[in-house]
Amino acid sequence: MTMCPVCGRAVDEAAAKVQTGQTAHGAKEVDPKQGTRQFHDGKWYYFDSLGCRSKFTARPDEFLKKPAQ
Repeated sequence: MTMCPVCGRAVDEAAAKVQTGQTAHGAKEVDPKQGTRQFHDGKWYYFDSLGCRSKFTARPDEFLKKPAQ
């Protein structure tokens, strides 16, 4: 388990990576209710929700400089 850098909730990395389908163009689909992830500055970050990932995407430095809330 890892912690969401935005809200501090636990995220199961394995569950966030499980492929649930495939797009018409062959991209992997996952269930965002199980967690989601984003690659930033050479590292994968895991989030408990799409909302947290969106907040991180908008201001990653804000969340990386301080401990999760």
